[in-house]
Amino acid sequence: MYVCAYELSAIGLEAYADLHSRYITRRGLHLARLHLLFAAFEALLGVDYSPVFYQHRSTDSCWVVLYGQVYDVTSFLPSHPGGGKVILQLAGSDATEEYDPIHPPGTLRDSLPPSANLGPFDMTTLPAKEATFPAPTSTTQSPAQTQAEEDPLTSLSDCLNLDDLETLATRRIPRKAWAYYYSAGDDLHSKHLNNTVYSRILLRPRIFVDCTRCDTSTTFLGHRVNLPFFVSPAAMARLGNPAGEHGIAQACSKFGALQIISNNASQTPEQIVEGSAKDQIFGWQLYVQNERSKSEAMLKRIHALPQIKFICLTLDAPVPGKREHDERNKNVGASLPVTSSVAQASAASPQRLEESIESPSFASGGVGNALFAGTAADLTWSSTLPWLAAYTHLPIVLKGLQTHEDAYIASQYAPQVKGIILSNHGGRELDTAPPAIHTLLEIRKFCPEVFGRVEVYVDGGIKRGTDVVKALCLGARGVGLGRAPLFALGAGGVEGVERMLGILRAEVETAMRLLGVESVGELGGRHVNARAVERDVYEGEGVGRGKEGWWVGSKL
Repeated sequence: MYVCAYELSAIGLEAYADLHSRYITRRGLHLARLHLLFAAFEALLGVDYSPVFYQHRSTDSCWVVLYGQVYDVTSFLPSHPGGGKVILQLAGSDATEEYDPIHPPGTLRDSLPPSANLGPFDMTTLPAKEATFPAPTSTTQSPAQTQAEEDPLTSLSDCLNLDDLETLATRRIPRKAWAYYYSAGDDLHSKHLNNTVYSRILLRPRIFVDCTRCDTSTTFLGHRVNLPFFVSPAAMARLGNPAGEHGIAQACSKFGALQIISNNASQTPEQIVEGSAKDQIFGWQLYVQNERSKSEAMLKRIHALPQIKFICLTLDAPVPGKREHDERNKNVGASLPVTSSVAQASAASPQRLEESIESPSFASGGVGNALFAGTAADLTWSSTLPWLAAYTHLPIVLKGLQTHEDAYIASQYAPQVKGIILSNHGGRELDTAPPAIHTLLEIRKFCPEVFGRVEVYVDGGIKRGTDVVKALCLGARGVGLGRAPLFALGAGGVEGVERMLGILRAEVETAMRLLGVESVGELGGRHVNARAVERDVYEGEGVGRGKEGWWVGSKL
């Protein structure tokens, strides 16, 4: 059914809007064709399109503006991983600012049919945006923010350590980016302990040792790297800087460092590895999805990228932790047109936008919660690893082990499992979970044979080169950093990450020289005194050779 031009000229704007809504959204007519017809009528009649656009803010008809184009996303609401309400939060508005930093180019093309693009929108008709974030208060401002306001740091050259880079980034990046990067579980006890535990481990330097030579290179899963530390998988790099994960990869290329690509990266794996050095290596983080076919399809894409040498299966976050700094920025998670497991949103019943988002059961949850929708919580030793073996030939590294028992079990799955990363997810999941160093000492105490079966890595809380060296002395093959590269990128883009890697490399070299070692392989238990930390290590019944007594077979 078509509407003639003379009919439109007679019915006026109000009736025109009603016809436009009914014919396009309720009669199932070809959207693109009708849109062109109505656009011609608008030009003829001088119709203002914006009143029509703002009517499409319900589950019955949902439109958003992205990059100056109007998209009808009504049909996508029921299939959106986080539920329709996440998108409804942005209905009738320009969603570009929230959408762009966290979605790789091509997402629109892959998710929506061409007919969903209804055409250009006059951006001058959009109302002025309200402030997204409240002014800092005693409950929202962190010590890092306070320091950023008071510290004279103005450029990368002023930054002498990783804390300086975080301070500079805190001043420069959007508040929502800072909240996502900084946040951790509950009262942040695990986050802080991740770092402070290193200060309780003392180094034991030797004298009369030639320290003119220092080699920081090592091997990860048989691949040579120039640094004994690496970039852990950390999501949403483009929230802090447009260079994103590809910018981090460029810096890693210069330093010969490993980067593990986040499953929730803001760029595609193909974009991140593009232009990488010939000998540059990557890992790829896997969050197994409820719809296993999605994970299987992603693994197929990863296999086409020879730069990616292993799969990092993350296991410490089957559900999101309670990250209050992130959640206080109420509009962030809800306005992300990605996922939201806590919202439990549904587009089944038609509602106005206001009814949808003002429901007491609807919570934004912040960026972190928004990224967890669709993540499987049913993984087990007996089902997941056999499934994974059927879909990838790449080595498996298990990330998120926090007890020696799980480390021992993981070692029984060698050679499919080549490595484990001891981690409490940066303190972002279960608050008061042990720091990786505690778990490392547990393994040495109860089941040191694990070190001979799989490579053991740690991450979380690293701020200094001495932290890296201490972990290596206690048996870690390598040490991961998650927040530091994100803050460094926010502080200065690719150059900021290069600054971070350079600072940490220099600190590692200094520590090694002062200890009297020439290479990473020489570091061992004789170079540290960890007794102050050993007192806090788990003392219950254990598994493995350590049942015979304390520190059996350990280097300590």
